[in-house]
Amino acid sequence: MNALISVSDKTGILDFAQGLHALGVRLLSTGGTAKLLQDAGLPVTEVADHTGFPEVLDGRVKTLHPTIHGGLLARRDVPGHMAALQAHGIATIDLLVVNLYPFEATVARPGCTLEDAIENIDIGGPAMVRSAAKNWRDVAVLTDAAQYAGVLAELRAGGIGLKTKFALSVAAFNRISNYDAAISDYLSAIDFEAGGTSAVPDRSLFSSQSNGRFVKLQDLRYGENPHQQAAFYRDLYPAPGSLVTAEQLQGKELSYNNIADADAAWECVKSFDAATPACVIVKHANPCGVAVGASALQAYGKAFQTDPTSAFGGIIAFNTPVDGATAEQVARQFVEVLMAPGFTPEALAVFKAKANVRVLRIPLDGVKPGAATPWERGQNFMDVKRVGSGLLMQTADNHELARADLRVVTKVQPTAQQIDDLLFAWKVAKFVKSNAIVFCKDGMTMGVGAGQMSRLDSARIASIKAQHAGLPLAGSAVASDAFFPFRDGLDVVIDHGATCVIQPGGSMRDPEVIAAADERGVAMVFTGVRHFRH
Repeated sequence: MNALISVSDKTGILDFAQGLHALGVRLLSTGGTAKLLQDAGLPVTEVADHTGFPEVLDGRVKTLHPTIHGGLLARRDVPGHMAALQAHGIATIDLLVVNLYPFEATVARPGCTLEDAIENIDIGGPAMVRSAAKNWRDVAVLTDAAQYAGVLAELRAGGIGLKTKFALSVAAFNRISNYDAAISDYLSAIDFEAGGTSAVPDRSLFSSQSNGRFVKLQDLRYGENPHQQAAFYRDLYPAPGSLVTAEQLQGKELSYNNIADADAAWECVKSFDAATPACVIVKHANPCGVAVGASALQAYGKAFQTDPTSAFGGIIAFNTPVDGATAEQVARQFVEVLMAPGFTPEALAVFKAKANVRVLRIPLDGVKPGAATPWERGQNFMDVKRVGSGLLMQTADNHELARADLRVVTKVQPTAQQIDDLLFAWKVAKFVKSNAIVFCKDGMTMGVGAGQMSRLDSARIASIKAQHAGLPLAGSAVASDAFFPFRDGLDVVIDHGATCVIQPGGSMRDPEVIAAADERGVAMVFTGVRHFRH
């Protein structure tokens, strides 16, 4: 049995090669890999000696040779193939171990030059992988160090099974697909006219071709409705602290709608400072209750109080670990999904009696608030929406409003407490479907109006919600995700008790709306940024 090993990432390769040698496998290798194995005392045949042709062009050509690809592609069950190998003195290669030049890691580095990127495009490696993967019945192809232990175990047990070989082949073709897509994404984004041939090329956010890469996590029972089929995928490289990294600790299988709502709740609760316990309750993709408190229990109580009716069968997310007392309170209600960075043993014990509740642990350890990239902050970089035979792509709405960004436009100046309430309301409004109107006070939502065709109707609904929950709106703060086109919506929220308002501004009727706020004696601040969420 012959094995060809040529790896850029040497992780685990020495142990694997030693295991192969112990089984009597003949080792072929290239360059740095061959030296590593030779230095460890393993007998290794250099590929150049195997092919009778030296590496040329600074290593650009070393495995692109009939001796290599003939040994990989020859079908052992076709007499003509085997006769051709014998006639040309070509030995079969039965196991191939290759990982590719680190193109993705290279272009991810700040200051990566075009030359560096091009030189890290592997040619011989993908060619060998494709040859071996195509001939999967006869050749096992390994493209990831995580595969070494399982393959070695099967070899020791008598041989690599066809099921494993096929799985390795699929993984190999997936790796090549992802690798080529990464190259395409990088090169397609280079703006040639704007300096694409420079050392560090100018690159567009939106490449001329988009190559999405996603890994299936699970098939779902059905989609948004029972007559639709569905599956759940994650990004090839998911951001830390994102929903796809969740560990389900108990409960029924997540449904399509569970996942969509859970993502809305989790993204909203993550937006709050982890040092302050926060709770978000979502129903049909909209927050129906959001609050912060001195503890998870207090935050939950305030969030639930916003809209107990809508919270029935809701999705609940915390930005802090859930303890036993909080779990006992949550367990009194009908909950579909519960998410948090962690759960105490007492909390998990409470939910054992609620076997259908889906409990998800999503660690936030890898999230770095204030980091340079959205990925490090645990955020998406791009948002994608499917339309008929196409995609709408945009940079994700990761804007974070600071106090310094606020512009007071009224005669009345907001107090420090009102500024706190306004910033809280604005944070929530970002996650409410447009048109969005959100009443808040003392770190909790008081009424949420979402997804109406008229901003005026959203204002009315938000106030009605507060009335139904028995929450007084006197002295509350209101956030509007986009500008008030007329004063009527503003009058509605003031009529129900709002004393300060936050909105983007930008309407041709801003002067009319500001005058109305001055007339009614309320404070109004502009953000200069809107948060449409369709």
